[in-house]
Amino acid sequence: MARTKSRTYHDPLHGAITLDGNDPTEALLIALIDTPEFQRLRRIRQLDAASLTFHGAEGSRFTHSLGVMALTRRAFDRLAKVYPALLPHRLVVLTAALLHDVGHSAFSHGGEEMFGSNHEFWTKRLINASRLRGILEQSHPQLPQLLTAVYDKRYPLPLVHQLVSSQLDCDRLDYLQRDGYFTGARYGQLDLDRIVMAMDYDLVTQQLVVNPKGLVAIEHYLMVRYFMYAQVYNHPKNLASRFVLNKIVQRARELCATGIAMDGVMEAWLRHDPQTISCADYLAFDDVVLLYHLHQWRRGQDGILADLCRRYLDRDICKTQELSSYPESERAAMVQDWHVKLRRHGLDPEYYCGRRVSLTKGYTLYSQGIEVRTLQGLKDITDVSPVVATLAQSITREWLIFTPLPETA
Repeated sequence: MARTKSRTYHDPLHGAITLDGNDPTEALLIALIDTPEFQRLRRIRQLDAASLTFHGAEGSRFTHSLGVMALTRRAFDRLAKVYPALLPHRLVVLTAALLHDVGHSAFSHGGEEMFGSNHEFWTKRLINASRLRGILEQSHPQLPQLLTAVYDKRYPLPLVHQLVSSQLDCDRLDYLQRDGYFTGARYGQLDLDRIVMAMDYDLVTQQLVVNPKGLVAIEHYLMVRYFMYAQVYNHPKNLASRFVLNKIVQRARELCATGIAMDGVMEAWLRHDPQTISCADYLAFDDVVLLYHLHQWRRGQDGILADLCRRYLDRDICKTQELSSYPESERAAMVQDWHVKLRRHGLDPEYYCGRRVSLTKGYTLYSQGIEVRTLQGLKDITDVSPVVATLAQSITREWLIFTPLPETA
């Protein structure tokens, strides 16, 4: 690859993120950042509809992806100084960290819920089918396949995929810190210095492990994750906002046959499984396109779709009531009661009432959890830390979501 000018991105969390154009790996990262596929992440919000609850939550997937790459570089380069045999894997791990979210589309995880898309599927498809493939292959002929192995957790060196996707990965470390910063959630603050220092490499299993001296920092990280899910990601107002968006898409799909205002990109997303559409139609769909159609439908002929779009755009969204403490018979009765009230006021309960479930857990075992180095060998963190053992217990909450009526508003 030809010599590239160095580049610096000033990040509110990580400070100056400088990429050295004379370093072949970092020159590749610069080239990838400059592609339209990566630049489109500027137009996709990290926290989808959460800005209706936390007004500062307007950061993008672009900003987050840069942060994940910077944090991965920091963690990997530190380990590679101690274990030089890791250095040949630097190209793969940094590229995988940068591109891990390139498959996200409009409204991030909220969009996946609305349309049934899967950003991990599309990340792998884009690195193998879009113009990203050619850039990657110029650096290493097998790089697209190696990245796919990382995302599928099949990469020969487990440490590489664990830094990108695991219970202790740089993706989570960045989004927890970043989302806490932008939402103003004080409990979202992490001690990144101590966490990075706690990360270690096990020569036998070739995996990412935790030095016991850094156990407290990891416990704190998992507690932060629990609180962020409990108080931010699963905030009832966020659930209500997504509920309205889901109903908008449901109604729009039902109206496709009779005709509503939409461009070719929206038509592809509404009429087809997002996993089967063309790369061009997938890449063309971002927050701007979705919000444009909400504005158009707000002035449309269908009363339900117009009203739902107005409610979302004006933040006149649904109310919530927790159902968790009630037996199922009472929950069903409460829902039915709201169905009757809504029909009485001329509102279709299908679009103006529903139930949503949230799951909060600080620590979840994937195929592999967080391993701690002890005198007795590697042990899962739940066997070493009573705090984490408690956080591994999931908490399920259920909510009734309903549109308030004039006399109950």
